[in-house]
Amino acid sequence: MIKKSTWLHLRIPFSYFLFPVYFFSLSVIPELNFWDLIISFLAIHLFLYPASNGYNSYFDKDEGSIGGLEKPPPVDKELYYTALLFDLLAILIALAGGWQFALALFIYGLVSKAYSHDKIRLKKFPVVSWVVVSIFQGSFIFLSVYQMFTEESLVEIFQNEGVVWPALLSTAMLMGSYPMTQVYQHEEDGKRGDLTISRMLGIRGTFIFTMVFFSLAMGGFAFFYVNWFEEIYAIGLFAGLFPVLIYFLYWFWQVYKNPKKADFKSTMRLNFISATCFNLFFFSTILARHLVTV
Repeated sequence: MIKKSTWLHLRIPFSYFLFPVYFFSLSVIPELNFWDLIISFLAIHLFLYPASNGYNSYFDKDEGSIGGLEKPPPVDKELYYTALLFDLLAILIALAGGWQFALALFIYGLVSKAYSHDKIRLKKFPVVSWVVVSIFQGSFIFLSVYQMFTEESLVEIFQNEGVVWPALLSTAMLMGSYPMTQVYQHEEDGKRGDLTISRMLGIRGTFIFTMVFFSLAMGGFAFFYVNWFEEIYAIGLFAGLFPVLIYFLYWFWQVYKNPKKADFKSTMRLNFISATCFNLFFFSTILARHLVTV
C-alpha cells in the first residue's frame, strides 16, 4: 500500500498545468483515434509526469513549498521506488501506441532524472536546465504525441513546417512560463546551491523576462494561426489569454513594490489561470477541427 506522503509527492493533479502542450499537439493532428487518446493521456499525465515529480521530490527533499504542494511531507525510499515504478508503467502503456512512443517516454524519463539526480543535477545550471526542461516538456512531448497518432517518420515530421512551427512554439511557451514556477523558491534553491534561471534573473527580472518572452511567443502563435489555420484562431487565443495578462500585470505591480509578494499561492494562482485559459482554447480548437466538422 502506497503511503499518503508518496501520493502527495507524485503530485498527479499537477499534470493539469502541463495539459496545454498535449492539447496543442492534438489540435494540429489531422485525425484523432480514441484508443491513442487513452494510451497517450494515461502514459504521459498519469504516470510519466508523476514519476518525474516524485523523483525530483526525492532528491530535492524540499522543506518549503513546491509546485502543487504547499507543505511537502518528508520523503523516504518508497517515493524513489514508486517513481521508478511509475516510469516503467508509463513505458509499458506507451508500447501500446508503438515502440517509438515508448522510446520517447524512456528518453524523457532519463532526462528528468538527470535534472534531479545529485550526481548530475542539471538543475544547478540555470540556462542548461531552462533549455532542457523547455525542450522536453515542450517540443519533445508535442512531437512524441504527434508521431504516435500519425505514425509518420521523423523525416516526414521535420519536413512539415505546420508541425515543426507549433512544436517550437510549445518550447517557447515553456521558456516563458518555466522561470515563473521558480520565483518563490529562491531561498529553498539557495540552500541546496541550485542556481535556477529565476534566481539568476532575480524576482523582478523573472517577471520582466517572462513578459518579454511571452510577448515574442504570442507573436509566433499569431503567425502560426494566420498561416496554417485562420485569423479567428489567433484572435480567439489572445482573447482567451486576457485573464492571464490582467492577473500577471496585477501581481507584477504588487511584487515590484514588495518582492515578498512573489509567494507560492500567487504563483499557483497564475499557473492555474494560465493553464486553464490555454487548455480551454486548445480544447476548443480540437472540438472545432474534429467534432464540428463530423
